[in-house]
Amino acid sequence: QVQLAESGGGLVQAGGSLRLSCAASGRTFNTYAMGWFRQAPGKEREFVAAITWSGRRTHYADSVKGRFTISRDSAKITLYLQMNSLKPEDTAVYYCAADPISDTVRAGKAAYWGQGTQVTVSS
Repeated sequence: QVQLAESGGGLVQAGGSLRLSCAASGRTFNTYAMGWFRQAPGKEREFVAAITWSGRRTHYADSVKGRFTISRDSAKITLYLQMNSLKPEDTAVYYCAADPISDTVRAGKAAYWGQGTQVTVSS
């Protein structure tokens, strides 16, 4: 089993930066693909970024390309989302996800999810 816990959310002004973290635990966690999703008020949950278990391949939603960077630490224990040039449209609850299959994570069908962390970007 895998447990995920997000942190690092908060209030930031437009144009600012924020770094989200997802602390993971579990016997086979380091073999799982991981990703970030977000859900804004009145909208469906949407894909943000994903990374393979090795950390060597990444994928981003068009809306965040060039602004957000997903990464894993060397021990593959913590997942990060570096968010730069933040916009009010980025305001949402951000969720960390994990699954053995990378395509499953990207499709929003991951087996494991965190509780979410709120990100609010003011204009």
